[in-house]
Amino acid sequence: MDCKEFLKQLSETPGVSGYEGPVREVVTREFEKYADEIRVDTMGSVIALRRGQGAEPRRRIMLAGHMDEIGLMVKKIKDGFLHVSQVGGIDSRILQGQEVVVHGKRDLPGIIGSRPPHVLPPEEREKIVPMEQIFVDVGLSEEELPKWVRVGDLISFRRSFTALQGEWASGNAFDNRVGVVVVGACLATLAERWKHAWDVYAVATCQEEITMLGALTATYGIRPDIGIAIDVTFGGFSDSPENGTFVMDGGPALAYGPNVHPKLHEMLVETAKEMEIPYQVEPIPRGSGTDAWGIQVTREGVPTAVLVVPLRYMHTPVETVCIKDIERAGRLLAGFIARLDDSTIEKMTPRLEAEA
Repeated sequence: MDCKEFLKQLSETPGVSGYEGPVREVVTREFEKYADEIRVDTMGSVIALRRGQGAEPRRRIMLAGHMDEIGLMVKKIKDGFLHVSQVGGIDSRILQGQEVVVHGKRDLPGIIGSRPPHVLPPEEREKIVPMEQIFVDVGLSEEELPKWVRVGDLISFRRSFTALQGEWASGNAFDNRVGVVVVGACLATLAERWKHAWDVYAVATCQEEITMLGALTATYGIRPDIGIAIDVTFGGFSDSPENGTFVMDGGPALAYGPNVHPKLHEMLVETAKEMEIPYQVEPIPRGSGTDAWGIQVTREGVPTAVLVVPLRYMHTPVETVCIKDIERAGRLLAGFIARLDDSTIEKMTPRLEAEA
């Protein structure tokens, strides 16, 4: 699979959290190349099954990368402008001057603006413009605009995928289309190179940025023995802090903390070492902020791991990633899955020894 090309397609396709329809079609077309079955569940997550070769009933592993993206929603139409609220976490500092697409009765290109500094009171000129003072301009008159746009319509960022020098790329919605590409790369590697005993459920989840309902409901339906959430983490940059950021082109990071089963973390580290894949460790003392929480607490609980790819400029339209890290993460997952056998589950659950 061409990871860069798949990421480009995903990045340039809209799919604001809760309304992932367009990007879901792109994911489905790619995943079905490597799956025995594929479906979309009631919530809207894509679920691809690649059957294992072990004896039935087979164990199940679920891989989850969320396909939704942050965006905006129209909350008021006034004087020919669209006033907006955010869908997911958005830093208002990055909004001004951005190109967007308003998904009304037809798609309308627009730009984000606000009152310029020279018309503001002096005490407001140095302040960050709050969300309620930001608006979208599509160039329609006050009379014409309501014919095409309604309150509640979605707005996505308009940004072309940019191939940077070497194996680097920048674009919109890499959080977490990168994770979806990792899952696809894992499926492709399994199809081309590895036999595996367990059934593999590859899931592109919906709504991670706002509710995590996609992961919760998909896990409930699949009932996996093991789950792995694939997401992004903070990549290093100039003068970045030593704690909390990770080396770009340094391999994926394997999370460790209460949202991660220690045996799974240990097995992933062992696999990375055996395959000579560079990796990093991300300590997460609380919830990971990823689909891993939704997987871990479903039903009676699922042993869960978190694999993340370093990413710069998170939650902006110019997120930046090293493609090699995506490819490494996909190979690592495929190698890990190929090593799963009947004894794996015995390592997951502590046993109480009978008292003498």
